[in-house]
Amino acid sequence: MTSPHHRPPEPRRPAARHLYVEAPTYYRPQRTDPPAVFLAGGITGVERWQVRAANVLAAAESPLVVINPARADFPIADPAAAWEQVSWEQHHLHLPGLVTLFWFPASDPAVTSQPIALFELGQALGEGRRIVVGAHPDFPREPDVRMLCQLARPGTPVYADLDDVLWAVLASCASGDRTG
Repeated sequence: MTSPHHRPPEPRRPAARHLYVEAPTYYRPQRTDPPAVFLAGGITGVERWQVRAANVLAAAESPLVVINPARADFPIADPAAAWEQVSWEQHHLHLPGLVTLFWFPASDPAVTSQPIALFELGQALGEGRRIVVGAHPDFPREPDVRMLCQLARPGTPVYADLDDVLWAVLASCASGDRTG
C-alpha cells in the first residue's frame, strides 16, 4: 500500500499564478511554484474564516499557493476521518519554505478552545517555523496565545484582526522573510 506521504513525483505543472489546495487533496510542491501559505487555526465550531483568507490571498498581486485544511464536506461520522485530517495537516505544516498563518477566531469556550490548532502553534514555535499569528479578542485562550508566542519567540506579534494577519502574511511572502 502506498502512503499519501510517499508517492512518486507528479508530472510538472506550468508555473502557477495562484494555486488553491483543500484537504484531503495533497499538495506536492514543485520548484516553479510560488510561496505557500497554510491556513492554520480553528475549524470546528467557529466562523468559516478560511473562505475570507483564501479570497484575500488569491487576490494578491504576487502568486501564492493557499493550503486550506477546512474541508467543504468533512465526514464527521467516519472514525478514521480525524486521523486522516490531522495526518494531512502535519504533512503540509512541515513543507519547506511554508508560511503558516495561525488565526484563532472568536469562539464559545463551551463549544471549542481549538486544541489541535493550539498544539500546532506550540509545535511551530518550538521548531522555529515561519509563522504569522492572530487571535481574536473573543477567543477564550487569546491571552495564552500571546504568552506562548512571547515566551517561545519574543517579539512575535499577535494580531487581533484577521485582515492584519493577512497583510502580515502577504508582506512576509513578498519580502521572502524566512525568519518566521
